[in-house]
Amino acid sequence: MDFEEDQTSSSQFDVYRHRAEVTYRKFLDYITPHIIARWIATYVIIIIFMARILVVEGWYIVCYAWAIFLLNMFLRFLTPKIDPSIEQDIQNDSVEAGTGKMDENDEEFKPFIRRLPEFRFWLKTTVSTVVALFCSLFSVFDIPVFWPILVVYFIILFMVTMRRQIQHMIKYRYLPFDLGKTKYGSK
Repeated sequence: MDFEEDQTSSSQFDVYRHRAEVTYRKFLDYITPHIIARWIATYVIIIIFMARILVVEGWYIVCYAWAIFLLNMFLRFLTPKIDPSIEQDIQNDSVEAGTGKMDENDEEFKPFIRRLPEFRFWLKTTVSTVVALFCSLFSVFDIPVFWPILVVYFIILFMVTMRRQIQHMIKYRYLPFDLGKTKYGSK
């Protein structure tokens, strides 16, 4: 009899879990086209989190871990899905082996495909901010640390990684932002 009760409660849990997943998917499908509204909501959550950190003067480690995670996600957002340096090495190997001919005029148009799409970047940013805000509610995560060192270290880390990313973008001539449709002179 206990086995049947366990199976019934387990199947009820599966039904509720499935309903929650479907509701979550419907919400994500609904909000996907509303890019500006999504980012405004995320910025509001970020402002609430930052205000909490500044007002209570604590949870600097949580804030630092959150900032490092966002920096990592931002770099993945700026990086192409297929690394051009690896693609160039493959092309150079095929030219040296004599299997292909390359001219300077053989550049074909390749659209920029991100390693981390905008929607995933938004979703991970929002979820990580909510998790960081949640962690800032518990004193176990309030580890005492001299916060100016964390700020200086994050600024240095940001500058070094962005410098490397910009050099990579210049070297392989790609631009991770769509500047819109080209407009020609009006007639």
